[in-house]
Amino acid sequence: MTSKASLLLVEDSDSLAAIYEAYLVNESVTVERVSTGEAAIRQLMKTPPMVMLLDLKLPDMSGMDVLQWMSTQHLNTLVIIITAHGSVDVAVDSMRLGVFDFLEKPFDAGRLQVTVKNALRMNNLQSLVDDYQADVERTSYHGFIGSSLPMQQVYKMIDAVAPSKATVFITGESGTGKEVCAEAIHKQGPRVGKPFIALNCGAIPKDLMESEIFGHVKGAFTGANTDRKGAAAQADSGTLFLDEIGEMDLDLQTKLLRFVQTGRYQKVGGSKEEKVDVRFLCATNRDPWKEVQEGRFREDLYYRLFVVPIHLPPLRDRGRDMLSIASSLLRHYSKEEGKQFKRFSAATAAVLASYDWPGNVRELQNVIRNICVLHDGDEVIANQLPAPLNKQMPDESFELELTENDSEVHEKSAPEHFEAVEMSVVETEEVVPLQPLWITEKQAIERAIEHCGGNIPKAAELLEVSPSTIYRKKQSWEEQELSS
Repeated sequence: MTSKASLLLVEDSDSLAAIYEAYLVNESVTVERVSTGEAAIRQLMKTPPMVMLLDLKLPDMSGMDVLQWMSTQHLNTLVIIITAHGSVDVAVDSMRLGVFDFLEKPFDAGRLQVTVKNALRMNNLQSLVDDYQADVERTSYHGFIGSSLPMQQVYKMIDAVAPSKATVFITGESGTGKEVCAEAIHKQGPRVGKPFIALNCGAIPKDLMESEIFGHVKGAFTGANTDRKGAAAQADSGTLFLDEIGEMDLDLQTKLLRFVQTGRYQKVGGSKEEKVDVRFLCATNRDPWKEVQEGRFREDLYYRLFVVPIHLPPLRDRGRDMLSIASSLLRHYSKEEGKQFKRFSAATAAVLASYDWPGNVRELQNVIRNICVLHDGDEVIANQLPAPLNKQMPDESFELELTENDSEVHEKSAPEHFEAVEMSVVETEEVVPLQPLWITEKQAIERAIEHCGGNIPKAAELLEVSPSTIYRKKQSWEEQELSS
């Protein structure tokens, strides 16, 4: 007999607590209920549950206080916030503290049940990720290039989810590699060697989308001169990846929901029902829940597809990865265009490192290709950079610092090259006089954060620590300053 998962309900209203417990009576969870924040913290210290339903308004403290305490304890409990309409903004802010999802009152049994099931699935996958021990950090992975901490987490999540048939919803800004992620899941899983069919829902006219997915029979519409297989049939026994799924028409979303639920569909103009075995992956560069709230995406389809979310970090949050990718692209496009480029100058690396890359890896590809098409030489110099990077040239003093070590820098590989640029910035800072160690550490971290434009993940990469270490240090400093 399978043991039930533990769920802690933190709700001060007896009547609401009874309703929520009734909603979950047939689910695979054991519900324990407390009515105050203090009781919740005691229970979390004693036996952390897999999932916690947390009301934000409690008689003794705010639910946010409980979340703040949990963030210092590094618990594996997944939190689902229960909130009234007026505190939705607070609930969204709580996502930054690691909240899994939030439920806006009033909600029905189905919404609660689906959200709890998704949290339990995520808990199981996260356990697999935590148990996975990589002896050496990977610098590349199924088409990805990069060894940054955010990408190591993506690689581990793909490792964990690939063997499953669970639907994966990939999110991230345009150009972050969502199709690369989908292919990695396919290649890492048991369906490798079977078809991988990718369909960009944003690039196909709406009146042709149904035919592209399900196919059509001869005579179904003007121009349908023969029967045609759709992506669903082509992906049979393999993987179907629906990119930019938020662009899909609402009427077609209804048909897609049934297809995802049953694996059955009908061709356009056909009367025969067909069945396939497909693993579904989908992606969007939008906020999928916001699309649901604004009526552009069906809520029931969202809950059917949003089983395991994987978020791809933007290039600006990936630290040294940027220059590793740029160097790989430089080698590739130089060979393709018959050019001699082997490296970036130190000043060029500085410009590349300081740019925000709003178009992410796709924009970086375009920049490097532009350089290789229009220029040639042993190294890429800063005045060969196209707009808008040519407007972000380093000032003379910064470039002079780099030039003093130019011969040493040019002999380095791309990742070390980037490190040399970073170190030249650090070395120009004033030497800190003798003082308590925590103050010296505080000043060094604050300089790194300032150098990275306030971006703590970037500063963590520069200092070779995890972002959570910096957050803990900041909290410790506040306590030190209060006690002094």
